Amino acid sequence: MQTTTTYDLRSLMPAQRHQLAFQAFDALADGEAFELINDHEPRGLLMQFAEQRANRFDWRVMQAAPGAWRIRIQRVADGFAKTVEAGLDEGCCSCSCSGRG
Repeated sequence: MQTTTTYDLRSLMPAQRHQLAFQAFDALADGEAFELINDHEPRGLLMQFAEQRANRFDWRVMQAAPGAWRIRIQRVADGFAKTVEAGLDEGCCSCSCSGRG
């Protein structure tokens, strides 16, 4: 059984959060995944992934609680991405990162 690494982003500065997420994703092989814990709904990060890694990731909201959002991001073979399962409204997450990594 493969172990999934978890990154708790809550103690990081907003700009560092997106950078860490992309570094962790880029280090994955197809089929591998990691989880992020964030203090808010990471819509800005999801929009960046959709723009910069289109059709390469699967995004799943595992937990949606005040102060503790858990997201599972899996790398998939190009063109085989599943749908994003998040139930998010359009727009940015309104965090101080302004949707930039």
